[in-house]
Amino acid sequence: MRLTTKGRYAVTAMLDLAMNASREPTSLADISRRQEISLSYLEQLFARLRRAQLVKSVRGPGGGYLLAVAPEAITVARVIDAVDESVDATRCQGLSDCQQGDICLTHHLWCELSRQIHGFLDGITLADLIARQEVQRVADRQRQRHADGTIATSSP
Repeated sequence: MRLTTKGRYAVTAMLDLAMNASREPTSLADISRRQEISLSYLEQLFARLRRAQLVKSVRGPGGGYLLAVAPEAITVARVIDAVDESVDATRCQGLSDCQQGDICLTHHLWCELSRQIHGFLDGITLADLIARQEVQRVADRQRQRHADGTIATSSP
């Protein structure tokens, strides 16, 4: 059972955006620096997030991304689903062909676990994560490092 990098990075980037884009757009380059995620990878993720209407882009100088809806309306599961990621505990990706084309003994157990995990993630919003003290501490540290120049910044 694992959640791939795509889903983890999408949630991390969306949380960063929610925490740092109060009224002004946030550039993917800033998210990339703070979260140490490749800019090209973020571009791919944000194309999917935009298609899912979770973010909107602002072009031009000072452009970047904004949340398309309030953080209270964006669940972790919704972000993961938007990047075509699944939380799947089965070996067969839920296709019921676990054992040479047939269902295995524990298929239904792992399907139920997958549903429980998805339900759990669907109950947590970006706003819930923002409200957590440990998340605030990490974000403060990242902002401070960025302000101090500890995190390298690229020139325009």
